[in-house]
Amino acid sequence: MSKKAEPIPVRTKLFFGLGASAENVFLYAFGFFVMLYYNQVLGLPATLAGLGPTVALIVDAITDPLMGSWSDRFRSRRFGRRHPFMLIAPLPATVAFFCVFNPPGDISQTQLFIWLVVFSVLLRACMTLFFVPHLAFGGEMSSDYHERSSVMAYNNLGTYIGAAGAHFFSLKFIFVATAGYSSGLLVPEHYREFSLIASGLVFAAVYACAFGTLDRVPTLSQPDSRIAAFNFRDFGGDLVKVLRNRNYLFLLLGLLFLSITIGMRAAFNNYMNLYYWEFSTSQIANFVIGSVIGYASGFLFAVRLHRRFDKRAVIVACAVGYAFAEALPVILRISGVFPDNGSPWLFPGVLFFHVFGSASLSLLNISVMSALADIADENEVRFGQRQEGMLYSARTFFSKADRALGTLLAGIALDLIAFPAKAVPGEVPAETVFMLGLVDSPLTILPALLGALFYAGYRMTRHSHQEIRQVLESRAAVAADAQPPNG
Repeated sequence: MSKKAEPIPVRTKLFFGLGASAENVFLYAFGFFVMLYYNQVLGLPATLAGLGPTVALIVDAITDPLMGSWSDRFRSRRFGRRHPFMLIAPLPATVAFFCVFNPPGDISQTQLFIWLVVFSVLLRACMTLFFVPHLAFGGEMSSDYHERSSVMAYNNLGTYIGAAGAHFFSLKFIFVATAGYSSGLLVPEHYREFSLIASGLVFAAVYACAFGTLDRVPTLSQPDSRIAAFNFRDFGGDLVKVLRNRNYLFLLLGLLFLSITIGMRAAFNNYMNLYYWEFSTSQIANFVIGSVIGYASGFLFAVRLHRRFDKRAVIVACAVGYAFAEALPVILRISGVFPDNGSPWLFPGVLFFHVFGSASLSLLNISVMSALADIADENEVRFGQRQEGMLYSARTFFSKADRALGTLLAGIALDLIAFPAKAVPGEVPAETVFMLGLVDSPLTILPALLGALFYAGYRMTRHSHQEIRQVLESRAAVAADAQPPNG
């Protein structure tokens, strides 16, 4: 037990965070590009473009907890519970990602929709094979209340690097304007180039993460010898155990509603930037400035805040902050007190609020991820079984659910307001643009506030976690005393 309480080497944390970078290149591409590509470039109706990833989400609802339970019960002295899966996943995941953005030419809309569904499902299943064990591995690396926050801060840093890096470099160097297109984001050939480069980078990053963190395997526990290997009968029992945890249920419900807001805003992002604010591709790329400041704030201040306040207080405050920060530019525009399109003050104004939204989301993510590791301790006290895989499967599920559910709801909303396919910026009717802003920001506040309300139901404190750790350490001491002496 004492080994696990030691600080984790920075090198290991960096390799662990690299796995989150890889994950978020894919998640970013889904949230930022899939809707626009299939709707505005390929001409698929917006509802169908949103429905494709949502079908994959139904599969995720099954495969994510299955993967969590399987890795919780897996035994390997050499590779531990998580790494065998992390080493298998990269190749099929990157192939499926490439196929999502490279459908055959000259196919019907029905065939195009089927293509989107099939490769979205395959991609999500392969991502599950890596990212559920990856997060569970991060949750079990340390037993210390604050060191867990540090580990997850590096994971969050990797999240930022993946998403922001993909955003900045793709818009600056791949989705450049060409003759005949009003925006580089509407050029079909650019998506093939992006998917090829992104697939290669993710493949390399995932393997670097898996091999770079193998040094921690000897310090981690194996499943109790009394716990059977994975089987479907016991899977139901594993699921019941995590759902019986009140703290976990409230975090789960908070994640659900917050994910709806995150996903809808991600799906609307390109539409808002191109058609509502009428930003150039270069300006859209420069939103990375706000993300840098916001995510750096999370990395630098999460552990400090957790030493001063309980994680619950940070989670609730940040959920409320995110709910309003990203919505205020549109609310102020509707109120008539925000710069007009074309004003030199418009981009800095939107960027200002984006900084606060990014900082809130960064701190929230670190806090929730750290809290899930604390809940794993609580469940071990109650059931004698560590379940990081099952617990973190919800986090990986909702990180994909926000894109899928949000994209579906955004697609339905775009069809309801009759937003045209293959639209030209500056030529969309004013009333349609107004409705786009309305569904993007003021309405997306509500799910995030509901998420904050459920987060408030999380009750574990620093003091109660210390009591849980004392129980686990006492059990470990008793078990060590019961072992027969060597020889």
